[in-house]
Amino acid sequence: MTQIRTERLLLRPAKPDDLPAFHTILSDARATAYWSTPPHTDIAETESWLAAMLAIDPAKGEDFAIELDGRVIGKVGLFEFPEIGFILHPDAWGKGYAGEALRPLLERAFAVHGLPFVEADVDPRNAPSLRLLQSMGFVETGRAERTWKVGDEWCDSVFLRLTNPNRDSQ
Repeated sequence: MTQIRTERLLLRPAKPDDLPAFHTILSDARATAYWSTPPHTDIAETESWLAAMLAIDPAKGEDFAIELDGRVIGKVGLFEFPEIGFILHPDAWGKGYAGEALRPLLERAFAVHGLPFVEADVDPRNAPSLRLLQSMGFVETGRAERTWKVGDEWCDSVFLRLTNPNRDSQ
């Protein structure tokens, strides 16, 4: 199984005993404010989410738990090629961890998986994620209203794309 070490982080495949850490993140309303689901209220929701993460077909995607000093602080990955996604516990925000985890993931997307591009779908209210992705070279390709219904609320999308620098995009 692939593991990636950065200066401060370990990106590794998730495992079943990560359930409590992921539930702590996914049940936090701050962490899930712009996520595709409302905060998890029951650990069974997180268990189902983790099972889907563990079951990703390697030919279709790749997800990693983000570990800091032996503690899971989030996840980063391509749940389904070519769309990127990440979530971190609010205690880990503003410290550069998301960018530190995204850089090697993007390198793998292009060098290992040969993707022509990587895409992101971001809620336009999520200014920190938009800034981060734009600082990494993602460009906006469009916007749409009412693309996700999260709980009782319709959310909009900003679509972004990063083209493989070693290959022409399709």
